[in-house]
Amino acid sequence: MPSVAFHKGQFVPLEQASIGIMTHAFHYGTAVFEGVRGNWNEEQGRMFIFRLREHYERLLAGCKIMRIKLPYSVQQLCDITVEVVERSGFTQDIYIRPLAYKAEERVAYLNLGGLSDDISVMAVPFGQYIDTDSPAKCCTSSWRRMEDTVIPPHVKISGLYVNGILAKTEAMAAGFDEAIMLNDKGYACEGTGENLFVYRNGQLATPPLVDNVLPGITRSCVMDIAKNELGIAVVERHIPRSELYLADEVFLTGTAAHLTAVGSLDNQVIGDGTMGRLTHQLQNLYFDIVRGKNSKYLHWCTPATPRVG
Repeated sequence: MPSVAFHKGQFVPLEQASIGIMTHAFHYGTAVFEGVRGNWNEEQGRMFIFRLREHYERLLAGCKIMRIKLPYSVQQLCDITVEVVERSGFTQDIYIRPLAYKAEERVAYLNLGGLSDDISVMAVPFGQYIDTDSPAKCCTSSWRRMEDTVIPPHVKISGLYVNGILAKTEAMAAGFDEAIMLNDKGYACEGTGENLFVYRNGQLATPPLVDNVLPGITRSCVMDIAKNELGIAVVERHIPRSELYLADEVFLTGTAAHLTAVGSLDNQVIGDGTMGRLTHQLQNLYFDIVRGKNSKYLHWCTPATPRVG
């Protein structure tokens, strides 16, 4: 069964969902996107889409900043996404990409006003973004995290992600798995597409949003799980780069990356270099939750049953 996309107001085969080369968003990054995980539960024969509503609430917040007006509510966008997933018929983990964008075919126009808007939603098979079984080898990036007075970092504006792509490319070219980015004040804030957590001396901390951090949906889940399941409150505070070297555990969270341990930074071993006990506990809890295996958190999961034939 071919993958299906929602494009220009219709459900079409993914290969037919295309835009013209003059499209404004293609030239200038004037789009807002989300990455949403669909996690396949083999025992139940269903897909569980994780925190779908929260993703669309954040997408519409980004649309407000980018002056993109969509004729759909959060609930309508959720319904469209479930339809895309069910029509596509995947029986494996997937990645869902909604993209709201300036659809006008006009170049040399540096203004968000006076342009038409649209949204497309697609789903593709998607396995591990980073190896979640083995600790990642990270470096500190020479590229600084974008700050709010340049491009707002609290929503997923397409053009902003060149920042992380440069950092990720630099890291991989140097033999690392991922990069840790600092903000303009020198505090550690994020990976190239993940939020950051540090566990030291019994305290679990994560950078605050004022440090140019994306309010990650997986980030908020981990904060809830740590408090409600393990009795560990997460402190939001500035994290100096040097503290990462001294941490007992460091891990990254994100829709694509799930929950990934960091084993070393700049070739300095963190802890004993293996996945720490707390990271492992949180990872196990998280994976059960996203696959609909924990009834306490089913309200975070939107079920979708693939259509056959």
